[in-house]
Amino acid sequence: MADRDTLPLPLEVRDRLAELELELSEGDITQKGYEKKRSKLIGAFLPKAPGKGMDPSVPHERRTPVTPGSSSRYHRRRSSGSRDERYRSDVHTEAVQAALAKQKERGKMAVPMPSKRRSLVVQSSMDAYTPPGEEHIGHQDTSSGSEEEGSMQGEGTPTSSQGSINMENWISRAIHGSTTSSTTSSSSTQSGGSGAASRLADVMGQTHLENHSTPPDVTGYTTDSIQVERPQGSTTASRATPKYGNAELMETGDGVPVGGRVSAKIQQLVNTLKRPKRPPLREFFVDDFEELLEVQQPDPNQPKAEGAQMLAMRGEQLGVVTNWPLSLEAALQRWGTISPKAPCLTTMDTNGKPLYILTYGKLWVRSMKVAYNILHKLGSKQEPMVRPGDRVALVFPNNDPAAFMVAFYGCLLAELVPVPIEVPLTRKDAGSQQIGFLLGSCGVTVALTSDACHKGLPKSTTGEIPQFKGWPKLLWFVTESKHLSKPPRDWFPHIKDANNDTAYIEYKTCKDGSVLGVTVTRIALLTHCQALTQSCGYTEAETIVNVLDFKKDVGLWHGILTSVMNMMHVISIPYSLMKVNPLSWIQKVCQYKAKVACVKSRDMHWALVAHKDQRDVNLSSLRMLVVADGSNPWSISSCDAFLNVFQSKGLKPEVICPCASSPEALTVAIRRPTDDSNQPPGRGVLSMQGLSHGVIRVDSEEKLSVLTLQDVGTAMPGALMCVVKPDGVPQLCKTDEIGELCVCSVATGTSYYGLSGMTKNTFEVFPVNSVGALISEYPFTRTGLLGFVGPGGLCFIAGKMDGLMVVGGRRHNADDIVATALAVEPMKFVYRGRIAVFSITVLHDERIVVVAEQRPDSTEEDSFQWMSRVLQAIDGIHQVGVYCLALVPSNTLPKTPLGGIHLSETKQLFLEGSLHPCNVLMCPHTCVTNLPKPRQKQPEIGPASVMVGNLVSGKRIAQASGRDLGQMEDNDQARKFLFLSEVLQWRAQTTPDHVLYTLLNSRGTIASSLSCVQLHKRAEKIATMLAERGHLQDGDHVALVYPPGIDLIAAFYGCLYAGCVPITVRPPHPQNIATTLPTVKMIVEVSRSACMMTTAVICKLLRSKEASAAVDVRTWPPVLDTDDLPKKKPPLLYKPSNPDTLAYMDFSVSTTGMLAGVKMSHTATSAFCRSIKLQCELYPSREVAICLDPYCGLGFVIWCLCSVYSGHQSILIPPSELEVNPALWLLAVSQYKVRDTFCSYSVMELCTKGLGLQTESLKSRGLDLSRVRTCVVVAEERPRIALTQSFSKLFKDLGLHPRAVSTSFGCRVNLAVCLQPHRLGKLADQGTSGPDPTTVYVDMRALRHDRVRLVERGSPHSLPLMESGKILPGVRIIIANPETKGPLGDSHLGEIWVCSGHNASGYFTVYGDEALQSDHFNSRLSFGDTQTIWARTGYLGFLRRTELTDASGERHDALYVVGALDEAMELRGMRYHPIDIETSVIRTHKSITECAVFTWTNLLVVVVELDGSEQEALDLVPLVTNVVLEEHYLIVGVVVVVDIGVIPINSRGEKQRMHLRDGFLADQLDPIYVAYNM
Repeated sequence: MADRDTLPLPLEVRDRLAELELELSEGDITQKGYEKKRSKLIGAFLPKAPGKGMDPSVPHERRTPVTPGSSSRYHRRRSSGSRDERYRSDVHTEAVQAALAKQKERGKMAVPMPSKRRSLVVQSSMDAYTPPGEEHIGHQDTSSGSEEEGSMQGEGTPTSSQGSINMENWISRAIHGSTTSSTTSSSSTQSGGSGAASRLADVMGQTHLENHSTPPDVTGYTTDSIQVERPQGSTTASRATPKYGNAELMETGDGVPVGGRVSAKIQQLVNTLKRPKRPPLREFFVDDFEELLEVQQPDPNQPKAEGAQMLAMRGEQLGVVTNWPLSLEAALQRWGTISPKAPCLTTMDTNGKPLYILTYGKLWVRSMKVAYNILHKLGSKQEPMVRPGDRVALVFPNNDPAAFMVAFYGCLLAELVPVPIEVPLTRKDAGSQQIGFLLGSCGVTVALTSDACHKGLPKSTTGEIPQFKGWPKLLWFVTESKHLSKPPRDWFPHIKDANNDTAYIEYKTCKDGSVLGVTVTRIALLTHCQALTQSCGYTEAETIVNVLDFKKDVGLWHGILTSVMNMMHVISIPYSLMKVNPLSWIQKVCQYKAKVACVKSRDMHWALVAHKDQRDVNLSSLRMLVVADGSNPWSISSCDAFLNVFQSKGLKPEVICPCASSPEALTVAIRRPTDDSNQPPGRGVLSMQGLSHGVIRVDSEEKLSVLTLQDVGTAMPGALMCVVKPDGVPQLCKTDEIGELCVCSVATGTSYYGLSGMTKNTFEVFPVNSVGALISEYPFTRTGLLGFVGPGGLCFIAGKMDGLMVVGGRRHNADDIVATALAVEPMKFVYRGRIAVFSITVLHDERIVVVAEQRPDSTEEDSFQWMSRVLQAIDGIHQVGVYCLALVPSNTLPKTPLGGIHLSETKQLFLEGSLHPCNVLMCPHTCVTNLPKPRQKQPEIGPASVMVGNLVSGKRIAQASGRDLGQMEDNDQARKFLFLSEVLQWRAQTTPDHVLYTLLNSRGTIASSLSCVQLHKRAEKIATMLAERGHLQDGDHVALVYPPGIDLIAAFYGCLYAGCVPITVRPPHPQNIATTLPTVKMIVEVSRSACMMTTAVICKLLRSKEASAAVDVRTWPPVLDTDDLPKKKPPLLYKPSNPDTLAYMDFSVSTTGMLAGVKMSHTATSAFCRSIKLQCELYPSREVAICLDPYCGLGFVIWCLCSVYSGHQSILIPPSELEVNPALWLLAVSQYKVRDTFCSYSVMELCTKGLGLQTESLKSRGLDLSRVRTCVVVAEERPRIALTQSFSKLFKDLGLHPRAVSTSFGCRVNLAVCLQPHRLGKLADQGTSGPDPTTVYVDMRALRHDRVRLVERGSPHSLPLMESGKILPGVRIIIANPETKGPLGDSHLGEIWVCSGHNASGYFTVYGDEALQSDHFNSRLSFGDTQTIWARTGYLGFLRRTELTDASGERHDALYVVGALDEAMELRGMRYHPIDIETSVIRTHKSITECAVFTWTNLLVVVVELDGSEQEALDLVPLVTNVVLEEHYLIVGVVVVVDIGVIPINSRGEKQRMHLRDGFLADQLDPIYVAYNM
């Protein structure tokens, strides 16, 4: 370590370095300038190491901790400037070291390090580095983020392991991953895969890799590359294409993915998670309907309190001294007139020179002046602004105690109530708003301030002080004498004896950030001063040095109030001086021979750090050193260390007097300064384990997890003290039990101003004993301090109520956890004191969150290693898991006015995702132990019991059917033809000029149209072309590669006329050939097409240079260009001999990335068309607008087939045109007065997003949707209810009927199972043939167990589902168990099976697996009706009898589709649907635009697209983890944050999660950040 301990630097160089460090901490010099000057200074003294920097083989973890005994350690403090003494009793440091060593023996925890994008690494390390400047060091009024021990000149420079490597070298190392650090992590920070192999080897070496069976390869079809069906048209422009569209198959022979970096990390994570969790889960039986969260059972072996019931402790009698004044004003009057020259207060400037001496005479005269002016010079004589009893704010800076004192006593004399607060620095100070609320609730209208402070307040352009956020309107009143008029001779303040009027209000910040005002009466004020005088033995004219904040708490009580009662002289040391010279208070004690000093442990610690052999230090004059935060358990180490060093300088051991205080109870206890040095102070070495269960156990053997406490003396004179249970009835504790201290005394606060309820709970507590009897008729005040009363009446404080965190039934103190975190490393790494610890509630328990500011020079590896060590240390010492550990750049946490961390604000930022950490480590796997028990599947039950079960619970078997085709009479002429080609010929003869198709372009004008005869003639020519140029036989397959339009339709019928089997294929996208052309090629090859037909433009595209780069163009089958057709018609049109032969094939890529083609026979095609005709009531006089992709499924059927069968006119709108003109579809619907229209979800989304703000302008253009009766969304998924609802709402103003929008459902085996057109009729109430689509709410928890339980809207865990449309005529549906194939009751979720005349007849040899073919298309139930042949849709859903009836008076059965079986994830024995988890995740943060989830080896992986700056990426990790835990009871294994457009989406707008998974495992996503949750 190139630390300065080892460098023999001359004194002047050291001094110069100290100055430099000071400049840096004050912000007078940049980091770069500092580095430069520093290296120049010490360059000459640096040992010349080989190469740059230091020898990388020396790991920097092994520095031995300095032993506590040596005082020399404090002489060398400057250099190691890093250990936080206040929070580190040496026992604790050693304990942490031991705990970490223990972890090492147990085997290294192989924590996979997060991957971070390169830009993020550099930025987070270098960005925003302002050295921790002045606001930074400071006292802490929040419950835990420890205080800043600051970076002042006493602290060594932040040296990293590189010694003084220059900046450029350092940055390049930050980017390329550090080589010198010896960490457990397996990966450097770079995002390239270059070192993947060696890293993998590292990981393999560290973790015991078992060969996990990888999930089956979903993409294993015959071709050799994965193809993504890329979005063209509607979505390509807006989404960048992922870089892994055409990835080769990513798996090696044994199924382990190739790109090993990510997978190795996940493997490492899986192994880490296999370590047994500590708390064993107890077994219990649970009906699998209910998911019960684990309730933490109390451990039978946990320690219980066994002592006798404690007695209330009484402080000594409050002695009445004859000359004690009757009120504080009376004391001021006495000293101001008897000894006006006596010094009252000396203030210091920043050089430590006395700035000003306020005498008692001046204080008296000026206070009177202030009193007179406030009462008589504000407002008018008739209407004064303030009257006695009103509250006024005191706004004074920390370096002006004299002005504050004058104003405070001025208020007392005027009988006003001062409310001292901090100076608001900006309009949006953390916490300043809450202070504003306090002022508002106190009715403050006037603020007293000093001249300098008034000048420094922010001003508006007119020179007025703006109203601060949340503050009432204030009149600012400057209290300097020169601005005030002299009171008349005859005016004199009214000085009364102390009474029960309020004297002043002290503000207090609560755990949640709210600010309360504690009222203190005049009698309490006086009695408290008397009690302090008695217990501290104050005498007249003593000198007291005060380093504390004089506006509140101990500083106010000793330095402003009690001092005046006893005519003492206060030397006030401002905070700014302490930062420049931490020894200043010791120097003042020597200089003024002060008897008493009031400090915090921080000040003692700083004095140690800065203490260089100062020869002239002599502390023998001190008789009392009041340690204001002596009740903080961690102050003991500062006290011991201070005594250790300064005992040789005359400091007597009995002088150190820790005290305990709280805003509510004022001083609770204080150690008396005794002359008897033989009586050692009380110590308690307590077991942390015991403390966490609320009992006191003196710890002897286990040195690791102990808390050493010092006593804070006995109860105050005249007070009664007891300890009560922290929650519930205030019952007295046993002697060995930790509880909340309560005090009964005149000298306490009396209320929270204006809050009677809270006041009752805090200031009016009546403790009871074990039999329930009151122990006193007087009320007690709760102090907010946790502790116990030990032998001899000594009080011990173990923590604060505010810092209490109850995790799994055990109590932990935030301060203790801070201390453990700080003891982990000799703080090379995190700013000392800049740590916040708080708890958040996730899944019904508190979870611990640690947030720390890291130094700008720490590398990724350092931070990661530090984090893992902190986790292990806290785990080892406190036996509690940390849920989240976050590191933020230096200087970014919100601060309190004196530089401490503003805890509630930090927590708020964390929860709303705006903390912007640069490193995050989440450990939900180790922390969350109350998840529901994994579901054990019951062994399947036989048919009999199912029938009985159904009967018993009154359930019917879930089956339903559409209307019967056979019995429906209609004048359907087309019915008499078996083949679609014959229907077309018949129409061409009977209604030759009837227009069937109209195609619109992006301007909304007609691009082309086809009548029956035109279509017939065109088809004939194409048939000729196929025969002559293509030399095709009947039954040959032909691929039709056309843009959406008329050519496609003509080519399709041309194929039918020629006896060929058409396959429609989406053409490649010209801007995106590399990813879209391979899909085309694959479909052509898999379908075994003998030739391709297309347009001239696409012909050229297929042979272009770009195309040959993407695929092998030489292997295309012959390509026919239909723009150039032969003139003659074929001699004879082909007529199929058998209606069961193939009519066409339908190819599509499923969401799981499988390409599947299904065969449609002529019979099925005609039955399909007839079913749709009947359901939608289509006939020649109707017009239908279609905005769909015409390549597969129902979209193709409606676009190409239905018009020919039913004779209606189809207005065709290609979805790709909507990208140019989003309003095109709706304008067409309005212009052609269309009553029925079909669209896809992507079209609906385009309209909702693209036209959201344009409804008014569309209205003015005459857009009218009031004629639309049905708008059907064609889809193969669960209805997207949020989208359809927002679409309906948005266009309601344009006349769209809310009931018009509905959805359909189809799948591979049956292209349309449901289709719901509601006939709204002329008026909505005239009989409709289809009822409304109904929405039900189901319990998501029951759904995971494959049960359907309906709940009310808005109930917790409810999931809205919309029915998928009305079942088509001729279709029968049953719900079956996908595993056992038994029929299910209608309260079960199962697979939807369908039996219908238009089922597809099978897959076209993609799978080549006959078993799969028969399973999907020819399944039979295992019992019940075992004869019917069903096709399995592969979708889970349920049926529900609705109360609605259709036109024929029958009850309407609604089908609800929940999700694809292939996509559903089995986790913890339960079935989850990705879309539900994704919906939860998208809601958590405004920057998450899209989300996809998948599983890998039982780990849940969540991928989110970030729409925001990369700095926000890490904010998302905790939020995503929290929401999935809360709503789904699942632990997220990996969170991946990526750019917009990375999640692949297919043409139907469905997420391709399996492609995403392959891309992730092959490391092709280029993620911004990948977090591996522990």
